[in-house]
Amino acid sequence: MKPFKEGTKPYLFEQLAQPDENGVSRWVSKSEFVGEYAELMFQNGASWCRKESSIAKKYIVKFDKSITPGNGVDRIKLDGFRGEEEWIGSQAIRADIKNHYRQKRCVVLGTSNPEVDHKNGWKNDAEVMNTSSQKMEDFQPLSKAANDAKRQFCKECRRTGIRYNAKKLGYPISYYYGDSQHRGDETGCVGCFWYDPIEFRKHLKKKD
Repeated sequence: MKPFKEGTKPYLFEQLAQPDENGVSRWVSKSEFVGEYAELMFQNGASWCRKESSIAKKYIVKFDKSITPGNGVDRIKLDGFRGEEEWIGSQAIRADIKNHYRQKRCVVLGTSNPEVDHKNGWKNDAEVMNTSSQKMEDFQPLSKAANDAKRQFCKECRRTGIRYNAKKLGYPISYYYGDSQHRGDETGCVGCFWYDPIEFRKHLKKKD
């Protein structure tokens, strides 16, 4: 999911609540909706954080109605990220693509019996998420360990809009294309180490 647009109510609440790396925040009282956060104030509905809202598609939103009489919301809390399957659509991969890559070795660790990974960690390309339009080059073989690691880094990238910096792995470059900011579109992952480790390493040779 793209980072919230600056100045919108989901953006303001995220800034106020300051959720941790797991998407969990403190309880935020309506009394804090003042000053730069005054736009968040509501009567009873809290429509900007209900089930169909953009913030509720990214986070599990909890409400506390126990403080004041009546049925109004008194406090709001972010209680973790929504499961990936709830906000990125189907992750189905066509059988011929699965069969092809399961015969390969992990492009990071070189081990056998890999999982089949969507290169685009944001999974926001409609063609890649549709089995009828998927291409072989949209995927790669990753061991479970490498795929689990990538999944965590992609979650962080989706949360912050900041791409993984490959210098953390000891490489001399951070990205082979683009900069630290994910553009939020279907090509925003291109250039990140995790998007395509083989292509990333090819660009290291160009630096020699």
